[in-house]
Amino acid sequence: SLKNPQIWDFQECRFLPVTGVEVHSGNIEKVLSKEKVKFPQEFFPECKWSRKGFMRTRWSLHGTVFDLINIHLFHDESNFIAMESFPSLYTRNRQGALDYTLNRIQNDKYDKVPFFIFGDFNFRLDTQAVVEKITRKAPPVQVKSGKNGDVTKVLFRDPKDENRVVLTVERKVFSLQDHEEAFSRNNGKWLQEHDREPSLFKDRLFEFDIAFPPSYPFKEDCSGARSYMHTRCPAWCDRILLSKAARALVYTGTDESGEAPRRLPNVVWRL
Repeated sequence: SLKNPQIWDFQECRFLPVTGVEVHSGNIEKVLSKEKVKFPQEFFPECKWSRKGFMRTRWSLHGTVFDLINIHLFHDESNFIAMESFPSLYTRNRQGALDYTLNRIQNDKYDKVPFFIFGDFNFRLDTQAVVEKITRKAPPVQVKSGKNGDVTKVLFRDPKDENRVVLTVERKVFSLQDHEEAFSRNNGKWLQEHDREPSLFKDRLFEFDIAFPPSYPFKEDCSGARSYMHTRCPAWCDRILLSKAARALVYTGTDESGEAPRRLPNVVWRL
């Protein structure tokens, strides 16, 4: 167990001892051991309201001080918009919100300490590139609404067999013919080259190598929890990123060259 853990009081600006177990639920606005920030409305003008934002706690363990930041960024609302280009409108929204978070932490009144930022970043793949790869750049066939002429569905057919639909895309449908096999194969490693959103912050944040399949969108029922829903292109939405100073904590005694790492004791990972 941890000895003498302490948590930061953001109002009194001092550490307090942690004893026993505390569970906060419902309205937590008066809890002083956290900083809770909701993103400004201008980051998502197409939405009327959102709960997206971040929450920060600060800890002192064995004299080592660091922040844990739980973040929730904006999702992709439409597959059609997501596959238009990279970065997509949604990628730019997420980029702006994460940039806002990092700048706020860097420029606020509190001491600057290493931080681990984690949660549902909603990072998505370069969907346009993924579609081109899995359809072999087959020309899309658009299906339009008889009422207003809007595109409701896009079909990609096998160039060698026009009767075989390889991929079906709708606003909230992304269905590949061999969906499960394609995205689960080898932990989805073939998709990693299209996992480009984190690279936009590579000068400020570090991430360990990914060795697991895309974390979204798994089916929500117990019987199919290892299968993907045919709603979005699978992606690694859920991440753990580290500031450069936090990376140095994990690789204690090394510089940015990464030589001879000595890992931080498990005290951090048990938190």
